[in-house]
Amino acid sequence: MRVRAFVPDLMDRSRLRAPEVSVEFVADPATLFDEEADLFVIDLARPGAHDAVSDRPAETGRVVGFAPHVDEEAMAAAREAGCDEVLPRSAFFRRFPELGADA
Repeated sequence: MRVRAFVPDLMDRSRLRAPEVSVEFVADPATLFDEEADLFVIDLARPGAHDAVSDRPAETGRVVGFAPHVDEEAMAAAREAGCDEVLPRSAFFRRFPELGADA
């Protein structure tokens, strides 16, 4: 499975591992959807994340965003912007290995 991710934090990046998963990180959220992938992951707490989701092409793979559990506003805005699934950070990293199976 191919994953493209806008996850700037190096510690968070190190947690994006799963069997048979290839993760490509992008430095700019505006480029997240420039190439095809099975799953797109986006850190919603970062500047530009919501705009990237709103501006994504219609035919993209599944988009999963994550944010701190206390940032309900960011999570609601991401759902409205078009994220297929929005999770609190802790749940996202716990569930990452199985998210690809849902793609």
